[in-house]
Amino acid sequence: MDTQPRPDEWVGVLDRLSAEPFYAAYKGRLRELLRTAGGGLFLEVGAGTGAAAASLRSGGGIEVVVIDSSLTMIGQARDRGLPFAAVADGHRLPFAADRFDGAWADRVLQHVAEPGRVLDELVRVVRPGGRIALADPDYDTQVLDIDDQELARRVLRFRADVALRNGTLAHRHAGLLAARGLRDITAEARTLVVRDPSAADNVMGLRTWAHTAATHGHLGPGEAERFVAQFDDAVRTGRFTYAVTFFLTAGSLPSS
Repeated sequence: MDTQPRPDEWVGVLDRLSAEPFYAAYKGRLRELLRTAGGGLFLEVGAGTGAAAASLRSGGGIEVVVIDSSLTMIGQARDRGLPFAAVADGHRLPFAADRFDGAWADRVLQHVAEPGRVLDELVRVVRPGGRIALADPDYDTQVLDIDDQELARRVLRFRADVALRNGTLAHRHAGLLAARGLRDITAEARTLVVRDPSAADNVMGLRTWAHTAATHGHLGPGEAERFVAQFDDAVRTGRFTYAVTFFLTAGSLPSS
């Protein structure tokens, strides 16, 4: 993030996504899955701007610690009233064992080098009986309505398999938590359906994915141009539809 030419632009991207009704709704549900009604100390890994943590902290008796690998994002989190915000790596959390009543990671595991190690760290720092909650899209579930469905699948597979480190991991989150001894595991699926191509921050830049794939040698330049032409035609004729499913997964550490 901090190495981007204009890292502050990503602040705007996250703010626009957070304002989308779909994103606001699933984030609210993720907070519910943490079961924070009794208050306590919670950790968000990969907090971004800290908007979600600030919302949770506004509840009575709740304190939140946030970490992110980006200095830009941690600066935003502090500006938004989060006093316990630090640049840190989710693979090596700088906290003692059993420190938190719960922890969550929202759209984080899809990006990290070693998701299992991040989960091990979450398990380590959450107390017995505490909660861990995860959210990610699973890009294996993508669909896009353009004329050439094979071309659409190739572009979407590039997004799933190449553009993201772990773009198809989300449906396995429950199993990963179970393998670490968590109990009372729930998994919920929420599908983002986009009919307006200007929504969801221009569908996460979907129109540009084919040219990105061509740059990496996964499509020919002519195929990328054809994808864009068909994308624009779908928009013009009112048939544009894109969908991807998010998985919200949570579980409790054993009490002893």
